[in-house]
Amino acid sequence: MSTTKTNLSEVAQQAVALARQKGASEASASAGRSREVEVQWRDGRLEKVSEATTRGLGVQLYVDGRYSAVSTSDLRPEALERFISDSIAMTRALAKDEYRRLPEPELYEGRALVDLSIEDPRQDSLTADERQRFARELEAAARAVDLEGSILSVTTSFGDVLRETYRVSSNGFEGGMRGTQFFASADVSARDSDGRRPEESDFSVARFFEDLTDAGTLGRRAGERALGRLGSTKGASAVLPMAVDNRAAGRLVSMLLGPMSGASIQQKRSFLDGKLGQKVGSELLALSDEPHLKRGLGSRLFDGEGIAARPLPLFEAGMLRSYFIDSYYGRKLETRPTTGSASNLSWKLGTKDRAGLLADLEEGILVTGFLGGNSNGVTGDFSLGIQGFRVRGGKLAEPVGEMNISGNQLDLWKRLVAVGNDAFAHSAMRTPTLVFEGVQFAGT
Repeated sequence: MSTTKTNLSEVAQQAVALARQKGASEASASAGRSREVEVQWRDGRLEKVSEATTRGLGVQLYVDGRYSAVSTSDLRPEALERFISDSIAMTRALAKDEYRRLPEPELYEGRALVDLSIEDPRQDSLTADERQRFARELEAAARAVDLEGSILSVTTSFGDVLRETYRVSSNGFEGGMRGTQFFASADVSARDSDGRRPEESDFSVARFFEDLTDAGTLGRRAGERALGRLGSTKGASAVLPMAVDNRAAGRLVSMLLGPMSGASIQQKRSFLDGKLGQKVGSELLALSDEPHLKRGLGSRLFDGEGIAARPLPLFEAGMLRSYFIDSYYGRKLETRPTTGSASNLSWKLGTKDRAGLLADLEEGILVTGFLGGNSNGVTGDFSLGIQGFRVRGGKLAEPVGEMNISGNQLDLWKRLVAVGNDAFAHSAMRTPTLVFEGVQFAGT
């Protein structure tokens, strides 16, 4: 943590001091640095090795009732002074906005004194050989499941990144964060009997290397997913129960969370506008935002404005409890800010894994991926392409694809009838397997 505080804090403090000296009534600055290394392996050969170190500074300026957000990567003292001067001159040419101010200092208070455990010291000691070996083992594991020569190509990657930031505001906020992430993926293409070339993949992301899915398991799953697409057909149009794999369910959840932003609510561009305290889903829709989760991919002590991070109930027994409101839209909506964005989602989980949920399902479709489509945040109407498997007798049957689901978000979430116990650990959304009844599938 000392590197972040010693270097980045000085840059952020200098930027704020310069802004005040040159006429800004308020200012905040975030200095950041990252180092990322990635290895790509393709069909038995090293494809690419990349290493990038970046640093930068973002500054928010409040000048004579006007506001601007500017950034630079040139952090030399003489360049920084010129950058601030030019940015303030530019800001003075903008229109006034009475709602643009730094958050009230009281919103900085109450920052949790907890160890988020988001930095793995091993990241600094990983060698080039270890990174390449992981990517190479991923490919070997993916190809090992192919007994009939159907796999055409395998591309794997392994990477890690260290990010550090330090933020300073002229009205009293100061704080820094430093964290690591490791990521690995395998993309597999196969040859179908009719000439098609289905592609599938699997991935893993974690704060600590030891929490990353091992190369053998991850590669095998990617290979199995690709081979599982062979012989895929377009199923018949029908209204059926739908199970959504935990890895894919985040697409549905993102369509629900987007219209909860302060901008969407204030601008009347949300199907959830005016529904705070109302039931918008089934009793099983129960989740909260949990910023203090140890090793969480979205864990934080404060948000992008410096507002102290706190657990935030989002849905309780289907009832909408909160919006994501930053200080700007809080003033416009005349309501207390919560936070401008989600951190980690925490679900009220069920008692069964995917296999148990499919056994209960009996007949339906398991969705393993969404392909294109759209969701209208104003009306809640959606239409999404899907791929997955027909479920018959509680077991996976033939693969299906080139199908669509359509409906309305407010109706869909009221059809939620089961939640799994298998929260997906490799995403901040941490979605479990979800089961909906009576979903309209369009196929042949």
